[in-house]
Amino acid sequence: MSDLKLNLFNLRDGKIRILHLTWIAFFLTFVVWLGLGPMMPFIKEALQLTDQQAKVLLILNVAMTIPARIIVGMLVDKYGPRILFSAILILGGAISIAFAWADSYDQLALLRFLSGFIGAGFVVGIRMISEWFPARQTGIAQGIYAGWGNFGSAGAALTLPIIAAQVGGEDGWRWAFTVASLVAMAYGLFYYFSVSNTPKGSTYFKPKKSGAMEVTSKGDLILYVLMNIPLYLALALLTWKLSPARMGLIDWAAADIIYASLAALYLLQSWKVWHINAHVLKKPVAEMYRYKFKQVAILDWAYLVTFGTELAVVSMLAMFYVDWFGLPKVTAALLAGVYPFLNLFARPGGGWLSDRIGRKLTLIIVFAGITGSFLVLGLVDKSWSVWMVVAMTIAGGIFSKAGSGAVYAMVPLIQRRMTGQIAGMAGAFGNVGAVLFLTVNSLLEYDQFFLFIGVVSGLVFLMILLFLEEPEGAMAEVMPDGTVQMIDVK
Repeated sequence: MSDLKLNLFNLRDGKIRILHLTWIAFFLTFVVWLGLGPMMPFIKEALQLTDQQAKVLLILNVAMTIPARIIVGMLVDKYGPRILFSAILILGGAISIAFAWADSYDQLALLRFLSGFIGAGFVVGIRMISEWFPARQTGIAQGIYAGWGNFGSAGAALTLPIIAAQVGGEDGWRWAFTVASLVAMAYGLFYYFSVSNTPKGSTYFKPKKSGAMEVTSKGDLILYVLMNIPLYLALALLTWKLSPARMGLIDWAAADIIYASLAALYLLQSWKVWHINAHVLKKPVAEMYRYKFKQVAILDWAYLVTFGTELAVVSMLAMFYVDWFGLPKVTAALLAGVYPFLNLFARPGGGWLSDRIGRKLTLIIVFAGITGSFLVLGLVDKSWSVWMVVAMTIAGGIFSKAGSGAVYAMVPLIQRRMTGQIAGMAGAFGNVGAVLFLTVNSLLEYDQFFLFIGVVSGLVFLMILLFLEEPEGAMAEVMPDGTVQMIDVK
């Protein structure tokens, strides 16, 4: 088992250096992207925004991330993570600065919507780490990358409000975002000149075609087309929330245009999928080149639960403690603040466990834990001890974050040359889960919200138990010269 251990202090080891440089890049994207939440009280007060205007900015902040993770996944497979991560940090930082100095609500809304693509930086690092670490270590490495990078949301909460308060005045929040964005842009330049896409002498595998994921059977082609539907439904759900049916911030004509555009985009993407993969209908793909898209689909649904739960619960937890148990706001915020801190150990733990006992078994264990925790929380009422509820939410958080680590311990082992696209699709489903669960939270009571998560998790648990397959043996990869190289995935 010695080959499963990582010496994180050995910076002379190229892969360890890449790991640290890359999780810091991811950390900074989350500071710039998710800094909006803790800064909203400052922005709302300075610009005298209404509650609905503030809520819309928060919704817009996550909307773009759904398609962005798909697009960035394709781009990183084609151009490599080095240039993509640098571009996201530099361009994202520039958009964030523009947002900070916007002088009208329309400008704020547009720029915050565009800022959502910064959240796609996560996908880039998944491909980078998969290139540098062997399969037997990819779980723990991906877990450290994602867990420590995700901590950027907590980093933003701990630093940006302090900067804003120190500067003071109506422009304090503007300077806080500007400072964070300039740091991200500077690091983007540093990252470009400090990393390479692969270790020296290794080949960077690329998809044979771009524009959509390659599949290798007729059934997989149909499943791929169907699996794109939830991505568009999530964006339609966001549109519904903004429409006169809910918040009334866009009129029915605008909503209908968006719905029609989403339908057209889905049809266009479906045509692109067919165009790239139509050959599988005429001639079977050689067995050695095949992979099973059902593996991708199951991991997508798994990440919908794990990361979707993480985003949804961290968004509502403080208000839950206040509304149901009457805790002071500061106390509730501190208790809720425990939740993102779990990422530091829980997500790497899920990856580490995957490396030691297997990908499928780890997912079975964590999904049993997620399902059980949230089904119990679904029984909660106001007579319960608040400390029992806090303990159960922490337990659910540990299992869900470990589950995210376990999902991305398996993602790079499906089809190496398409790791970016697979990671992007799974990441997009994570945001779909956040939209779904937060919408349920806005429509139902807190106990019903928890119960809903438990039921969805239970369904995915059965899917994993019955249909997911453990990666074993060797995986065929096509070299640029047309020859085949076998990659060990044990």
